[in-house]
Amino acid sequence: MARADRVLPGLWRLRLPLPWPGVPHVNAFAIAAGSGVVLVDTGIHEPGSLAQLERALDQAGLTLDHVRLLVCTHAHYDHYGMASAIVEAAGCELWMHPNHAHVTKAAADPARQLERRIEVARQSGVPAAALEGYRERNEGQPSLLSGVVLPDRDLLPGVEVDTDLGKWQVYETPGHAPSHVVLHQPERRLLLSGDHILGRISLYFDFGHTPDPAGEFLTSLDTVDDLDIDLVLAGHGRPVRDAKGLIEGNRREVSEGVARVRAALGGAPFTAFEVVPKLLGLDELSPMQINSGLSLTLSYLRHLELRGEVRKLSSSDPERWVLAAPVG
Repeated sequence: MARADRVLPGLWRLRLPLPWPGVPHVNAFAIAAGSGVVLVDTGIHEPGSLAQLERALDQAGLTLDHVRLLVCTHAHYDHYGMASAIVEAAGCELWMHPNHAHVTKAAADPARQLERRIEVARQSGVPAAALEGYRERNEGQPSLLSGVVLPDRDLLPGVEVDTDLGKWQVYETPGHAPSHVVLHQPERRLLLSGDHILGRISLYFDFGHTPDPAGEFLTSLDTVDDLDIDLVLAGHGRPVRDAKGLIEGNRREVSEGVARVRAALGGAPFTAFEVVPKLLGLDELSPMQINSGLSLTLSYLRHLELRGEVRKLSSSDPERWVLAAPVG
């Protein structure tokens, strides 16, 4: 069940349930602002999800009518899924980064998006039986979006979100998602980090929408490392301190992941799917591990390709990767 926890006077964490194995909840945050609140992130849309949000708000002494502004750290379903329903119920504006087409455009034609994902997986070497199982599990499934609502204002550097706790400054942090931003409150040294950095290091890159998700993530870590942060308010899990340690841990995880992928190509050519178990260190993979592991592997391969360290074999279907020949 949803619940609210007061983090600071005027700031509540709204813990909203998720139906995903290993990811039991997502955090939204309500921040006092005049006669109401700024709501940051939404939870997914599914039967009963709006009632769960209202339950959490009620525990904080709030209702949807108190929401004066909705801010989304990124356009993934668990952070943007109920945006349309909230905007309609509260009559508020939505602010979000403009690079949201990876979800909003895809939502206009879910069947095409499903086939696109399946084709990427096929080219990556996922077996036909697994692809068919993925299609059967996902074809015709209800949307995790309550609707597509576009932002009234683009969340870009220079934009500030005004609350009773002070003004929150916007920083672009792509990598996890093209649309990702974080919000920093400098006087109180607070960071609303979305899924950019979490208390437990857990990486996911939304592959296929930008040139180099892993490289963009590393650059985004540098952006956040320059900020003065005492408390990280993450999109999953409890608020945590030691932002510097979390940032360094994420850098190390990416570096080790890139190294494992590169090492996996030390012999014969491999498909991305064949590299996934070597990256994750697992022999048996669940469908969710295949999905997230393949996205990570493709992101690392792309990062290595841009560094000139690996290459795709020409005319290979599915695509196979090898180490690039050393220059000279």
